[in-house]
Amino acid sequence: MADDLGTSGLRLDRDGPIAWLTIDRPEARNALTPAMYWGIKQAVRRVNEDDDLAALVITGTGDVFSPGGDLGGRSREDERLPDGLGQDVLPFLAVRDSRAPVIAAVNGICQAGGLLIAMLADIAVASDRATFRVPELLRGIPDATYAAVLPAHVGVAVARDLLLSARRFDAAEAQRLGVISRVVPHDQLREAADRAAREVLRTPPDARLHVKRMLGEHYGTIDYTTMFWALEHSDEPREGMRAFLEKRPPRWVPTDEG
Repeated sequence: MADDLGTSGLRLDRDGPIAWLTIDRPEARNALTPAMYWGIKQAVRRVNEDDDLAALVITGTGDVFSPGGDLGGRSREDERLPDGLGQDVLPFLAVRDSRAPVIAAVNGICQAGGLLIAMLADIAVASDRATFRVPELLRGIPDATYAAVLPAHVGVAVARDLLLSARRFDAAEAQRLGVISRVVPHDQLREAADRAAREVLRTPPDARLHVKRMLGEHYGTIDYTTMFWALEHSDEPREGMRAFLEKRPPRWVPTDEG
């Protein structure tokens, strides 16, 4: 049986010492609700606390890994979320700092918070069908995690390109740029992710955690203060989300009319 994480949009299944966390919300193309973000964080905690589990693989269903958060504010009736979490709901640092190895098996569309999960996993294995995008600025969100993480992976020049243009790119380019590390044929993804987890498990936990901590220092400071101030006080995130839901350009986009 799958472990309960407080939402039916996530499934945590056990395969020997490896747990498989599947993002499974097809009616919303695997968009993540706050309860799902929290559930991912709880899955990381559970794997680290369970003596029968040694690693976590995160993947999606169908042709979508995850496009990030659900901008429509939708949720499932069965979801449970503690009150007053604020930014503590976000799982990104828990993925990065996990003592147990975390592998992302990117099966398809991977954007926004979904891409952050993949980038902060120990190893990201992507299907050759996967596509990627950093769309936060299109929605008016000055994303602090991307501002810290993306330049550490790809350098400042490429980070500017991906963040400011919000363009889509394929798995081959993602690997070439250093956004993710491995690309495999789509039908070999599960096998490749399992192999990656078992490769990492050959290293000793204490030494591995020290190396992970030192690697994590390359990300620098994550300025959540600026990000959450903008989400609370600026009209740009609200306009960006309204425009997305109404399928129109936000009002800050210049037009050639007049």
